[in-house]
Amino acid sequence: MQYGICHLSIVPIRISPSHQSEMVSQVLYGEHFKILEERGKWSRIRLAFDESEAWISNKQHLRIEEEEYNSLLGQDLILSADLLSYVVNKQGHLMAVPLGSSLNFVQKLQHSFEGEISSGISNKEKLVHSALLYLNCPYCWGGKSPLGIDASGFTQMVYKLNGHRIKRTSEDQARQGLALSFIEESEPGDLAFFDNNEGIIDHVGIMMQDNYIIHVDGMVRIDRIDHSGIFNVDLKRHTHKLRVIKKII
Repeated sequence: MQYGICHLSIVPIRISPSHQSEMVSQVLYGEHFKILEERGKWSRIRLAFDESEAWISNKQHLRIEEEEYNSLLGQDLILSADLLSYVVNKQGHLMAVPLGSSLNFVQKLQHSFEGEISSGISNKEKLVHSALLYLNCPYCWGGKSPLGIDASGFTQMVYKLNGHRIKRTSEDQARQGLALSFIEESEPGDLAFFDNNEGIIDHVGIMMQDNYIIHVDGMVRIDRIDHSGIFNVDLKRHTHKLRVIKKII
């Protein structure tokens, strides 16, 4: 088995080994992974954080040793806490890194970082505060950064910033936690899931106080939620059908 780490700001990972293939997610600076397979200029990887599997270009990551990978597994994550921060690489060049980048391997990479950091497990009340950092961030399929994010990437990153691990897709996230019977039982920070006409869960958002929800629909935005689903205050109609609300923490 071989291992790798992302030494660049934001790297796409794709459904198949081609730059023309669909981006299913991203690897942020400092995220580490196992290399499951190599095929030409590409590697199929499994991220340590959430066990997502996809293809990454061999030009966009660095190999690390098994003991380094295992050492990272045993550490609490140290994350960048500003929307955009910078590291200085060993050539002395500035490189931007987005909110939620992992900083545990900075010294090994011979990089330096100056900026706000977060680590450890935060109270549930802080989830909505973290979610608001992404407000107005544009929608991007597979995105995980303030420069572009999708619905489940948004919820995963908000939980990650507060020391909690959830899966990458809304469908997988919906398998976690405890289901609630009514909206009235929910608390700020709980996750609301929505399904399509085929009954497949395809959207997720974060509950706020007073029947509001923050989620990604064109951009990270705040809308009303009721027993039917999300009511878009601009369109003046329901846009997402509520399936279940889950208490993750």
